[in-house]
Amino acid sequence: MSDPAKILVVDDTANNVKLLKDLLTMRGYAVVTAASGAEGLEQIDKERPDLVLLDVMMPGMNGYDVCRRIRENPNTGVLPVVMVTALDPGQERIKGLEAGADDFLTKPINQPELLARVRSLLRIKELWDQVIDLNRTLEQRVDEQVAQLERMGRLKRFFSPQLAELIVSGDAEDPLKSHRREITVVFLDLRGFTAFAETAEPEEVMGVLREYHAEMGRLVLEHEGTLERFTGDGMMIFFNDPVPVPNPAERAIRMALAMRERVTGLAQGWRKRGFDLDFGVGIAQGYATIGAIGFEGRWDYGAIGTVTNLAARLCGEAQPGQLLISRRMIGTIEELVDAEPVGELALKGFSRPVSVFNVVRLKGSA
Repeated sequence: MSDPAKILVVDDTANNVKLLKDLLTMRGYAVVTAASGAEGLEQIDKERPDLVLLDVMMPGMNGYDVCRRIRENPNTGVLPVVMVTALDPGQERIKGLEAGADDFLTKPINQPELLARVRSLLRIKELWDQVIDLNRTLEQRVDEQVAQLERMGRLKRFFSPQLAELIVSGDAEDPLKSHRREITVVFLDLRGFTAFAETAEPEEVMGVLREYHAEMGRLVLEHEGTLERFTGDGMMIFFNDPVPVPNPAERAIRMALAMRERVTGLAQGWRKRGFDLDFGVGIAQGYATIGAIGFEGRWDYGAIGTVTNLAARLCGEAQPGQLLISRRMIGTIEELVDAEPVGELALKGFSRPVSVFNVVRLKGSA
């Protein structure tokens, strides 16, 4: 059951105060009183009433002055005020409204009219309170959303927008905590980039990189990959972390093939400008330890394990236009792609030769 509405009666005449207090108390209202304008303002700060019945003629600070002070205070700007007077109601009503009063009653007070005015103004105040609460709720939500946007902005340095939203909403575990998961890793870089960077003007190099990064980044986001790093012309992307995704190996292959096709188009434009550049990719699947790597103020999101080394070595071995994968990957995507054997390659960091395949195309494509 909610607390009764609280009404403050401000009047320097004791009999008037008692009459109003008894009447309102009988109707179930909580009543507090004040014998002067100054005391009334103190009671407003202390008691936080829902409505004020304010006598006009009082020594010192009259009712109009009190009403103005109430309206000047942001905390009481919408507090209902009913002014009460025995003076000429025509003239006093205008003064009261100009001072900020909500309603006006003349003495002797008509009790049914008083109670009706009180009920009406209390309903209005209840609506105002609901609006204020709604505004507070909206402000809180806006603050929370701003905080989420700031956090999402940081997360988007590492993750696709879809994954960042999952993390911020709490639907994914803390991705920066070290954990172990099976992932598909894609390494890619431009063939001939080192020689190009040594001979071209810096502005030309930056122009090529901007075109390349923009197109590759779009495809990473489109396939919901996680960009682990990019260094100049090289990139590392992995799938199935921080949030598991369906068919990570298939996503990786489709992304890499789309990248190869897009770089083929870019390379045609580059060659017209005298830049001889091409593209190579290495993809591997396996378990890695994943989490935050770095120090306070500079964190990266990294994956460590044999799978990342294998993808990097395969990328290093790829000839222009090749997309190299290991035999383990073939078992996962053999129904998806046409692939040709490359042979057994001795890769740095691996004690035994690795059986490698080049992905030519998706099955059924020209």
